[in-house]
Amino acid sequence: MAAEKNKWWIILNPAAGKEKAARQYPKIDRFLQKQGQPYEIILTKGPGDALGIVRNLPLGENDPVVAAGGDGTCNEVVNGLLTRGPAPGAPPILGVLPVGRGNDFSSTPGISEDVDKALETLIQRKIRPLDAGFVKGGFFPEGRYFINGVGIGFDTQVGFAAAKMKIKSGLAYAAGAIVNIIRYEPSPVLRIRYGDKEAILPAAIVSLMNGRRMGGIFYMGPNALLDDGALDICVVRRPQTRLKLINIVLHYPRGTQAECEGVFTGRAVHFHLTALEGGMAAHCDGETVCYDGKELEINCVPGVLRLIGA
Repeated sequence: MAAEKNKWWIILNPAAGKEKAARQYPKIDRFLQKQGQPYEIILTKGPGDALGIVRNLPLGENDPVVAAGGDGTCNEVVNGLLTRGPAPGAPPILGVLPVGRGNDFSSTPGISEDVDKALETLIQRKIRPLDAGFVKGGFFPEGRYFINGVGIGFDTQVGFAAAKMKIKSGLAYAAGAIVNIIRYEPSPVLRIRYGDKEAILPAAIVSLMNGRRMGGIFYMGPNALLDDGALDICVVRRPQTRLKLINIVLHYPRGTQAECEGVFTGRAVHFHLTALEGGMAAHCDGETVCYDGKELEINCVPGVLRLIGA
């Protein structure tokens, strides 16, 4: 399909991927010039900048906004798009150039981490509907959108540890998992309500997924779909021993954790989580939601975006 001559807005986070993203600027610029494509590349200057930039763009109805960075950049661009006010026509168009460290969201729609291939995907403009999630609680009492997933508990603690490391995302996440298995801190007792179901248990890992992958190699929602109008949940009851937890964690790279004892999965539109004992550490798409939260409400918002995918 030939590219329409709408303006493309590239929101490039030069700090993404330990500043790897900044080196992609000339390649992106040359490619769009060669295509004769109207465009503007805007560099972000710090956390939160992409959200503010996107919220104030003079967008046309079919102008794509491209998040050039990692999952955190995508998250900010999505929140900018979805807090601009009601769309005048069709939902906003999101493109992704995965030049960050983890690039978890982009793996689900098959967007390549090779910049040349990702640019070709963008220009082919194959558009599909994209759901978003919306989480309320913690640092976001008014709510925060996400397109990949929310992690709670062990997964989040691993992410916090991995973020401090200077190695590749998948290796950092694995190293973070080892650190937290050694610590093996107590898990909060959660009441989890979704659909017509309720569970109360000490929860070691809780994942609510729109996409499939977190941490570079871990498939927290292996069967999740981006446009089915629901989120997938996977919950791990705290194992009695470190060895059992290690066994479960080793299933995540294959997405087979549901085979393990003490793991249950489901799918719903609305979720409500309450910490009856202890508190929840939670993140969504690279953003910290809370360190010791007591209550989270999470919903799926169907078809609120259009995604340029492979």
